Amino acid sequence: MTVYKLRTPISEEDARKLKVNDTIYITGTIFTARDEAHHRALEFHKEGKEIPLDLQGLAVFHCGPIVKKKDDKWIIVAAGPTTSTRMDLFEDEFIRNFNVRVVIGKGGMGRKTTDAMKKYGAVYGAFTGGAAVLAAKAVKNVKSVEWHDLGMPEAMWVLNVEDFGPLTVAIDTYGNNLFEDIRKSVEETRQKIYEKLSV
Repeated sequence: MTVYKLRTPISEEDARKLKVNDTIYITGTIFTARDEAHHRALEFHKEGKEIPLDLQGLAVFHCGPIVKKKDDKWIIVAAGPTTSTRMDLFEDEFIRNFNVRVVIGKGGMGRKTTDAMKKYGAVYGAFTGGAAVLAAKAVKNVKSVEWHDLGMPEAMWVLNVEDFGPLTVAIDTYGNNLFEDIRKSVEETRQKIYEKLSV
């Protein structure tokens, strides 16, 4: 296991250095996007419309943050990760079309996303669920909020972060998927137990 400190925009070369179980911290610009923001960005892309932010080399955080406004500034109060399987429907296209290098969330993602990460050079960084305040502490300021009409949790929050993490690389550019490996191991162990019990 190696610890990497990455600064956005992250190059494909740097993303391809990362391996499953490595730890990463990110400094620079990241943005939040859940179902609705993914869907709108891909619709804009299909229609040839510009999206409000160049996503190349950035990290997308599956998160519906709690945000408050103080004077004229937005402040992130809590920023816990959303379960990433909700975005599995969109993520392969999102990686292909926008060249994001790190996908941050919890719970992992499936085969299509893993294949896209291998092909286009991106990784999945697992963030601990229940650590929403820790995540918020790494946010230095909100650079902008895009598509606020989608509502607070679904809007695209553009964040300036410092040493955002720790994130565990759970899917790498070699097609390794920590969540799939654990699932297979559990299934194999379960089958052995069933055989011993003659079930």
